[in-house]
Amino acid sequence: MGKRVLIFGVNGFVGTFLVHELVAAGYKVIGSDLHEKCIISEVSAYYPCDLSDARGVLSLVSESNVDYIVNLAAISSVGQSWRAPALTMRINVEGALNIMEAARAQETGVRVLLVGSSEEYAPKDGPLCESDSTIANNPYGISKATQECFAALYAKEFGLGVCLTRSFNHTGPGQNPAFVLPSWCRQAAEIEKSAKPGRVTVGNISVARDFSDVRDVVRAYRLIMESGRAGEVYNVGSGRALPLCDLLETIKSFCRQPIEVEIDTALIRPNDTASICCDYSKINEELGWKPKRKIEDTLREMYDGFVVA
Repeated sequence: MGKRVLIFGVNGFVGTFLVHELVAAGYKVIGSDLHEKCIISEVSAYYPCDLSDARGVLSLVSESNVDYIVNLAAISSVGQSWRAPALTMRINVEGALNIMEAARAQETGVRVLLVGSSEEYAPKDGPLCESDSTIANNPYGISKATQECFAALYAKEFGLGVCLTRSFNHTGPGQNPAFVLPSWCRQAAEIEKSAKPGRVTVGNISVARDFSDVRDVVRAYRLIMESGRAGEVYNVGSGRALPLCDLLETIKSFCRQPIEVEIDTALIRPNDTASICCDYSKINEELGWKPKRKIEDTLREMYDGFVVA
C-alpha cells in the first residue's frame, strides 16, 4: 500500500490539484478542512477539523497514522489579512504550531510541509532567493515569516522533519475570481458572451508579479514533501516577473469584443511592492524541479472555462 498523506485545507483551490498529483504518484490521501464534506473523489477519507483546535489536530494526526502532513489551510489573501490580522496569526501561526506539535508527538517520524509566501520578502530589484531578507510589509507575510521561525526551531530542537516553501503567485482553473487573474478572465469572458463591448475593472496594474500554473506548484510541493531537507525553505515560482498590465492585455486579446479598462482604487493595496520575481535555483539544483507550463496558456484555459460556464 502506498504511503499516506494528510492534507489540511484540502477543500481549497490548491487542494484539488495536490490530491491529484499525490494520488497519481501512488499516495493514499486523507483530507481535512473546516467544511463538513469533501467534494474531491480521490480523497480516501475526510475529517473536518479546525486548525486552532490543538486537541482536534493531535487526535486527527494520531488516528490517521500518516507518513506526511501538508498544510494548505491559511488566511491566504493579503487583503483579508489587513482586515483580520489577529485571525491571520491564529490560523497561519497557531495552526502551524498545532500541526508541528501533533507531528512530533508521533513515534513514526511524520514529515511536514508548511506553505509560505513570497510576501515574506523585503522588496528587492531582481529575483529573490532564499537567503534574501524577509521583512514582510503586510499581516499575511508577517504570519508566514513567523511560521518559518517556529519551523526552524522545531527542526533544530526536536529534529522534526519539517520543510517549507515560499510560494510565489500561482493560478489556474477553478481559482476563486476574487483573485486578480481569474477575476479578469471572468470579466472578459462575460463580455465575450454578451457579444457587445464591455468594461473590466482592475486594481494596480503597474506592478509586476511572478505567476505559476498551480499544477507546476503542486509538483514542487510533492518533491519538497518527499525529499526536502528538514528546516529548509524552498522558493516555488516561475522565474518571470510579468507586469500585470501585460497579463491584462493577454486576457483582453482572447476576447473578440472591445474592452475598456477601469481602475478601482478600492482594489489597490497599501504598500504594494513594485516587482516580485522568483529565483528557483535552489529547488532546481536540489530536487530537479522547474516550471513546465507558461502562464499565458494557463490564462487561456481559465478564460475558456469561464466562456463555457
